[in-house]
Parts: sequence; structure tokens; C-alpha cells
Amino acid sequence: MNGKPMNVILVGYRGTGKSEVGRLLAGKLGLTVVSLDAELVKKAGKAVPEIVAERGWPGFRDLEEEIVRQFAAQQDQVIDCGGGVIEREANFEPLRNAGIVIWLKAKPETIVNRIGGDDQRPSLTGTSSFTDEVVEVLRRRTPLYQRIAHHEIDTDNVMPAKIADEIVDLI
Repeated sequence: MNGKPMNVILVGYRGTGKSEVGRLLAGKLGLTVVSLDAELVKKAGKAVPEIVAERGWPGFRDLEEEIVRQFAAQQDQVIDCGGGVIEREANFEPLRNAGIVIWLKAKPETIVNRIGGDDQRPSLTGTSSFTDEVVEVLRRRTPLYQRIAHHEIDTDNVMPAKIADEIVDLI
């Protein structure tokens, strides 16, 4: 790093490695790691499924947008965004202006293998099998990830430490 304040923003679907890569990257760059989902849960005082049950997905996205604005205004962070942060147009400008946005991507089968047992998130589609849901949601979100990202990194069959090194080389 050149000593200038900076943020590295990680976007991508759940299971693409954002949390692990973010932790490793923050250590390598001497930055603070911030999980927007963890900050959202802390602010709401309840788990994501409870927030969605009470407020619906639009209410969840409203809270997420507040958290995005709050942390995008700070510096020297690796920001691990929730997978759906790109679902809200209002998040694009603050995140892109806050630093370098990197899309960590993976094939649907990789995602399913990594997070198949995770029950901390309510269904995004309500009807599909988990695999079908991942495919369906990725189909919708991929153009949005492409639009927000300054760089894309494929995380299929790549260890998180190697991905973190690749990001360090990019910046």
C-alpha cells in the first residue's frame, strides 16, 4: 500500500469466500475488517431471519442501505458485503466511491457445496430447492455484480490465502 487511506470492498454471493478472504486481506494490509451483515445484526439486535420475518426483505434492505452509507464513509477497511447488497441501486455509488470493489465469484455447485447446510438466511425465492435458488438468484444478480465491481476474481478451487494475495497484487 502507498499509505493513502483506502477501502477494499468485497461483493459476491454467500459462499464465495468474502469473510475468510476479507479477514486474511485485512491482516495483510493492516486494515480493519468490517462485515456489513454482522453490523446490521448488531444494529437491529436480532438475527437476519428475525429481521426478515419482521420487516420483510425490503425492510432488511433499508437497514442494509443505512449500514452501507455508514461504513462507506469511513476509511482503511476491508468491507465484507452481504451477498444481496447489489439488490439496492442506492448502494452502488457509495460502495464504488468508497474504494476498490472486488467481486468474488464461484459456480453454483461450488456455492452449494460450501453453504448447503447454512440455515442462517431465509430463502430468497421461497419455492426453489437450494440449488435451484442459487442458480436463479445468481442469474439475476450476476449483471449487478459485474456492474458494481472494479475487478472480478474466481474463487472456485482457489484457497482464500491465494485470493487475498491476488487482491494485494491488484491494489
